[in-house]
Amino acid sequence: MKNILTTAALVASLAAAPVFASTKNYTLDPSHSQIVFSYDHLGYSTTYGMFSGFEGTINFDQQNPAASSVNVSFPVRSMLTGWEGRFEHFMSDDFFGATADELVTFTSTGIEVTGENTALITGDLSLNGTTKSVVLDATLNQAGEHPMEGKQWAGFNATTTLLRSDYNVGAFAPFVSDEVEVMISIEAMEN
Repeated sequence: MKNILTTAALVASLAAAPVFASTKNYTLDPSHSQIVFSYDHLGYSTTYGMFSGFEGTINFDQQNPAASSVNVSFPVRSMLTGWEGRFEHFMSDDFFGATADELVTFTSTGIEVTGENTALITGDLSLNGTTKSVVLDATLNQAGEHPMEGKQWAGFNATTTLLRSDYNVGAFAPFVSDEVEVMISIEAMEN
């Protein structure tokens, strides 16, 4: 009887103890992660470009998202513009003057949870030799076991607006919009 009472007391104390969620490490799935950017071209059109196939990690705590972090990097020259002439112009000294190994990096510095599946992710964006703080308006699309991979997976969308001139790539503004709309959609797999 004494053993049963002791066991019952131990179980009750464990049930009452706080649960400490742990942060899980996720690696971006380069085949399902894209950054799409757009800007106004002389009022005639909206022009789009994309970065894809990039690398990064997310330390994700689903129970306490504010304890999570993000770190992403990719080569400037991995930009896709849909037209070789535009790509070459962007890589010229008019804009990036990008070398083959020049990277764009984003490292989160804080996360403010704003809703059940939303947060503002503040971080340092380094681009074209300049680092500035930016805020991503992020949404957790889904987290759970991937039906084909059989392991934990997470998907996020995020948006932000950047000023080209903040990163010394503001040529032809204001005729070509200084503001660039950025849309991000990523998937990541637990390590």
